[in-house]
Amino acid sequence: MADTPGIVPRAEILLIGGSSTFSLRFPEDLADPGVRVLEPRLVFDTPYGPSPRLSLFELDGRRVLTVKMHGWRSGITRADASRQLFWVAQQAGVTRVLAEGGVGSISRLLELRDLVIPDDYIDVSVRKDVGLGGPYLLSMRDPLCPDLRRALADAAVAAALAELGARPGRLPRRVFTRGVYANTDGRHFESRAEVQMLARAGADVVGQSLCPEVYLAREIGACYAGIHMVVNYAEGVVADWRHEDLKDLFYGEAAAIGRILLDALRRIPAERACACPSFRHPTLLVDREEGDTC
Repeated sequence: MADTPGIVPRAEILLIGGSSTFSLRFPEDLADPGVRVLEPRLVFDTPYGPSPRLSLFELDGRRVLTVKMHGWRSGITRADASRQLFWVAQQAGVTRVLAEGGVGSISRLLELRDLVIPDDYIDVSVRKDVGLGGPYLLSMRDPLCPDLRRALADAAVAAALAELGARPGRLPRRVFTRGVYANTDGRHFESRAEVQMLARAGADVVGQSLCPEVYLAREIGACYAGIHMVVNYAEGVVADWRHEDLKDLFYGEAAAIGRILLDALRRIPAERACACPSFRHPTLLVDREEGDTC
């Protein structure tokens, strides 16, 4: 199908691409023998407007929907792009969501190209009330699925070990299996005062995509986790970021991040043993006279 709205196919996993894989045709450019692309150009009508373009592929028999750059595109608010994407995921029956993206380092211990797999977040965005209207009370206890985080960590560590000695003159890529992600709106980067505020709040990295994705994943009953490459030092941290470094990372690291994602997909357990589904509860705010939820 080529950009024609239609019926949403079934898929177990949604893989949300970000800036680190934006320069790739994912997964085609990786030439992985276990990948079979089923539909490269899918668009669906949603209650929030036409969806971003997705592709559907199989990896060792598991069906995966994927989208570039979080579904963001010109002329569509990021909130609506996220609603469109997760509405499609809900219709597809997605139960696992993996995401990737670039982040700025707030912690002075982080270096460019390090990989961070957050276990918590601080949302300072103003994109509030971004949901699909489900009648749920969502607990954000353990918001990033431990099973998906483990799959990402194991894949990232394996890749980092394989890279040792293969990139002379560069620091080894490090993998951090926990951290606090501060979410801002963008599209601009943060000011020095904002970064100082986030550091005092306990954030390790700053980015613009984890929220509302983590909320929407929980609303549709799916697990969610992400892996985030440090692509710049946040303002006032270590050194001023350079546009040349960003360009080098976005184009030079894309294949490596793509391979980590495919490896992580293979490591996701077939059965869900985590507690993520238990954190979605029926809402208690029901108008008994009207039958509406608040």
